[in-house]
Amino acid sequence: MKFKLLLTLFSIGLGSVYSQSVQPNKYGLKVVADTVLYKQELKIDSNKALIDLKKVIPNIALDIRYASANNFMGEKMYSTAAAFARLPVAKALQNVQRELGSKGLGLKVFDAYRPYTVTVAFYEKQKDSVFVAAPWKGSRHNRGCAVDLTVINLKTGKELKMPTPFDDFTEKAHSEYKNLSKKVLKNREMLKEIMSKNGFTVYKEEWWHYDFNGWKDFELTDISFEDLQRFQ
Repeated sequence: MKFKLLLTLFSIGLGSVYSQSVQPNKYGLKVVADTVLYKQELKIDSNKALIDLKKVIPNIALDIRYASANNFMGEKMYSTAAAFARLPVAKALQNVQRELGSKGLGLKVFDAYRPYTVTVAFYEKQKDSVFVAAPWKGSRHNRGCAVDLTVINLKTGKELKMPTPFDDFTEKAHSEYKNLSKKVLKNREMLKEIMSKNGFTVYKEEWWHYDFNGWKDFELTDISFEDLQRFQ
């Protein structure tokens, strides 16, 4: 009991020192942008690790739109086509993939962890805080706790029919939009149900965007994909 108490106090102390070492940016946000601090964070709590989803879910499909010009920005935002998420998020997605797999289905990920500077770039171009996060708040993607995804047929690799393509900014993208075919509604609700069961909540404006329910426990982060790959 004494050992556990000492360990807890030690972790709190480390967390306090860590928190003080991150200086607020111009928006007053504390953003982890240093790999040394990130490694210190992992020593305090291994759940903070940003995990390469392909390494823990080998059969997950990736279509990382921001690693190409095929996105609403019309330009390449990531230098590497990879998807990262915090350890508990990755484990939850493993469970989702396993359950879908029993039906011959699987996940396709469009985006997961997003460096904070990319979120700032999105806002500076769009000046919209509904479909892109405001830089003075940051995104749950920046915390490694949001994932943009859809469902595919594992045999054919084809996406199930959903209300809109990824990153559609029309009213049809809303997670409760009703004027859709029965098949599309069924697919959307199936995804919503399985994600909810595994600890995710859909973002109401985007049927493809899911936030992990424990996102508040994780810091806004601005570590590059290349640096993260060195820690895998």
